[in-house]
Amino acid sequence: MVHFSRRLALKGALVCALASTFFHTAVAADADTVLRVSAIPDEAPTELQRKFAPLGKYLEKEVGMKVSFVPVSDYAAVVEALASDKLDLAWLGGFTYVQANIRSQGTAIPLVQREEDARFTSKFITADPNIKTLADTRGKVFAFGSPSSTSGHLMPRYFLMEEGINADSDFKNVAFSGAHDATVAFVASGKADAGVLNASVWAKLVEEKKVDEKVRVIATTPPYFDYNWTVRGDLDPLLIKKIEAAFLKLDAGNPEHAEILALQRATKFIPTKKENYVGIEQAAKAAGLLK
Repeated sequence: MVHFSRRLALKGALVCALASTFFHTAVAADADTVLRVSAIPDEAPTELQRKFAPLGKYLEKEVGMKVSFVPVSDYAAVVEALASDKLDLAWLGGFTYVQANIRSQGTAIPLVQREEDARFTSKFITADPNIKTLADTRGKVFAFGSPSSTSGHLMPRYFLMEEGINADSDFKNVAFSGAHDATVAFVASGKADAGVLNASVWAKLVEEKKVDEKVRVIATTPPYFDYNWTVRGDLDPLLIKKIEAAFLKLDAGNPEHAEILALQRATKFIPTKKENYVGIEQAAKAAGLLK
């Protein structure tokens, strides 16, 4: 009876081991057949999904595999997911790319960027008629986007420093709205006296008549490199080439492609490289946001 019980226990252990092996193999196989894509949540989740839907279908056709969009709660979650191989491709800002590259020990690969991202800018805004210049924001409540946003925090903070304004000591209070469109809402409602957001989202909100008429631009930053599509470094090189080729193939003259480009607020995509983001890393260190 004792020997029989032992045989049952051994058989059960073997079945569990085989089931575990099968489960992990199935998960690995699924990861190999699905391109897991995400983006920093710099706009409302519904807007991100709307913008990605036609691009996802296009990528499925071009790379020959299922594409899954993975929503995340904040900027840090995208960085962590890419560095821990839970994502294959991510839409990052310049600063989140730098963070992802550091977190992945230098293996993250910035693949392509919109042509506009090679000379990106941020817009300083206010609804206060007494604020006419950046100097007038001293002593006021100021709104940035996410703490990890390139265009909604890092670069504006750096350029404020260049103008002699220290965000930590010269403002009455600093608020983080979490997203570019939320910053506009903060300023329009009086929750913040002034704020800053990226030029692309500002232009889109103005075009869609979603900006209160009392909100206006008081300054624009100098240009800098920003957003890009980044892949994890250990992704299949052949797949990386297919992804890059798919983005570079997008042509505004093609009606299908035109819709995708319009949603991405791009005229076209161009190759990018790690060297383009050295200035972002230096600015982050100067602003005390990186050790």
